[in-house]
Amino acid sequence: MAEGVAIHAGRDGRPVRTRYVRAGLAGAMPVVLVHGVGMALEAWEPQIAVLSRHHDVIALDMPGHGGSSLPPADARLSDYSDAVIAVLDHLDIKAAVVVGHSMGALVALDTALAHPSRVRGVAALNAVFCRTPEQRAAVLARATALAGEGSAASREESWVAAVRRWFGADIPPSLQTAAERVSGLLAACDPVGYARTYALFASSDEVHRERLTTLAVPALFMTADGDPNSTPAMSQAMARLAPRGSVEILPGERHMMNLTAPDAVNGRLLGFLDGLATPAVDPKAFRQALGAFLTGVTVVATRTPDGELRGFTANSFSSVSLDPPLILVCIAKTASSYPVFSAAGHFAVSILAAHQKDVSALFASKAADKFAASQWHPGPAGSPVIDGASAWFDCTRQDVVEAGDHVILIGRVAGFGTSPAAPLGYCRGAYVDVGLGQEALARRDEPARVGAILERDGAVLLVEDGRGGLELPAGTCLEPPANPRSLRGALARLGIEGELGFLFAVFETPGAGEASVSIYYRGGFAGEPRPGSGARLVPLAEIADAPVPDAAVRAMLARYVRERSEDTFGIYVGDATRGTVHPLATPAATAGA
Repeated sequence: MAEGVAIHAGRDGRPVRTRYVRAGLAGAMPVVLVHGVGMALEAWEPQIAVLSRHHDVIALDMPGHGGSSLPPADARLSDYSDAVIAVLDHLDIKAAVVVGHSMGALVALDTALAHPSRVRGVAALNAVFCRTPEQRAAVLARATALAGEGSAASREESWVAAVRRWFGADIPPSLQTAAERVSGLLAACDPVGYARTYALFASSDEVHRERLTTLAVPALFMTADGDPNSTPAMSQAMARLAPRGSVEILPGERHMMNLTAPDAVNGRLLGFLDGLATPAVDPKAFRQALGAFLTGVTVVATRTPDGELRGFTANSFSSVSLDPPLILVCIAKTASSYPVFSAAGHFAVSILAAHQKDVSALFASKAADKFAASQWHPGPAGSPVIDGASAWFDCTRQDVVEAGDHVILIGRVAGFGTSPAAPLGYCRGAYVDVGLGQEALARRDEPARVGAILERDGAVLLVEDGRGGLELPAGTCLEPPANPRSLRGALARLGIEGELGFLFAVFETPGAGEASVSIYYRGGFAGEPRPGSGARLVPLAEIADAPVPDAAVRAMLARYVRERSEDTFGIYVGDATRGTVHPLATPAATAGA
């Protein structure tokens, strides 16, 4: 075991000494141990002996203790976390796991929150958090008594009282050695350093209350069920707030459990450290890799019990079950809307259409009233549904599942709806047009027949051909609407606006003259057909009997009706009589396989 001193400049510019010892395996994962008030690095001897078999262990004296400099009279937690960073800098350690006990737990958490790039994980043993008024009054009274720096006899009385709090009024013979060890460390502690540190300890139980939700690293909160001042409820509350928090409660132990139950403490610490020993994942690279998966874009929304509307943009959406009908979305614990949605009794998911990029941006922003700037309607479960979406699902809450730094909201579908509009895609940090090439088609130079199967309310739009038959609306190109020969122009003459979605068929017609290539989309439309325009809405069930003279169009409409009923659309590629339908998605072979 090697001993050393790290020196850094304090807040006033004066040099600050921090004593440390180092033991263990060179090159292994560094673990820094920070003791509690009145103790010294020797309080960690049982942990140093075991952890150093597998790790590079550094134990330090916090300011005002052991061989370290006194903290300033107006001591701050940053004075103590800066000492940890100074030791890491002195030893040229880029990042370490920081383990703290009692006051040391506050220091460990402050180090992780203030210096996230320097901490791989944090373990807070017997930590204090949001004391009750009675607990706060008692600890402040002790801090006031210590601040007076009374006689040696009065200081000895405070040490005796501390030992009784930590070990019990009647110390069992099995704990006598540990109690004597703690008494010796308390007696050796600098009274000024003890008083200043205890005053900070007494007033810092809520300092991390609003910050724990931003803790980026794995965190273990461990205490004993017999610790009246660092209670299990405190550790459990901190673990709930920390995005990657976990909790361990040791039965039958008290405050100095690292000395009284070293095997139990060491075993849990080793398990925590083993979980961190896997190669560190670069969050940015991991996010980029996930971004290669093409997703849709959704708006997740709810109405709170007091009527407030809340919503956010998300692409982490998936189906879960057909029977019962379940879906899921994920939300980060660090999101501002996390408390609302994790407690919501219902929520809706709207799958945005390709033309709704502005809606996606709105709900991804911090705009004060997002719903005032968007069109929506209430779903059957009461949550806001975005108008014009490709699909929507209004759900009641089925379950909320903890999953690392996110929670999974599982909803039971109370109602849903779809539209022919092509969905908005998202991949590698950018929106993707999954409408399959409309812009490319608009730039085609060679002649083509460009048409559309447009459906609304279970009926397809057909147009009278002037010879007693019906045909699909079509033109020789896609754009612009001002061109009477374009598809857009044909739809404008009918008085409607087409909402083109996916490509449906591409085929050649030999001997058809210039327009030998036919390209058809599927989609919907807005507006009412102009009277006298020749437009007719033919129900899907009557399509087979409609007077459509073009055999290729009849076959295409029959395929549309069939695929519409099965919800298994594909793209036909071939000629007017023979070709192949390429499915847009391959159905799963067997559920649960």
